[in-house]
Amino acid sequence: MSSPGRPRDPEVDQRITRAAMDLFGEAGWAGFAMEAVARRAGVGKASLYLRWSTKEALLTDALTAGLPHVSDVDTGTLRGDLVELATQILGVYAGPSSRAAIRLMVEGRAIPGVAENYAATRSAQILAARAIVQRGMARGELSPAVSVTLLLETLLGGAMMHALTAAPDGSAAHARRLVDFLLNAVGRSE
Repeated sequence: MSSPGRPRDPEVDQRITRAAMDLFGEAGWAGFAMEAVARRAGVGKASLYLRWSTKEALLTDALTAGLPHVSDVDTGTLRGDLVELATQILGVYAGPSSRAAIRLMVEGRAIPGVAENYAATRSAQILAARAIVQRGMARGELSPAVSVTLLLETLLGGAMMHALTAAPDGSAAHARRLVDFLLNAVGRSE
């Protein structure tokens, strides 16, 4: 049985998500307001409140839907997996939602309702990244003496800094250069 009234318009939901992401990226949490999102999306405030009861819920859903996700990959090689991981990070911080991703990184832990979702997402991403390196070690592609944490901090930090400071030169090409440099520096077991 369907609910009474008009069905929700997915195009309106997309406009609201994009407006929420853009506003958060530009103004941060202090400037994030339901009225401003509604205005930017070209919808009435009532449309927002029918979908989300709080601005925290709206922002959580917008970030979940609008930010690219960093996930576990298994190409069969450590190099291939790390290139895919670095490419994903470049997509997050150099893509269309980059400003919102940066704001989330800086402010996410302090926003009630958003902080819990952000912590769970970060935890899942860290576990996925660690699994990539640990698989490479298990296959003998990397010495077990290499610090998983330092390797990942260097790779992800390098990808993030490139996205934030350089003109994009093709995410996959830069990801390959970054991974090759890092793996040569730590001395692969191949």
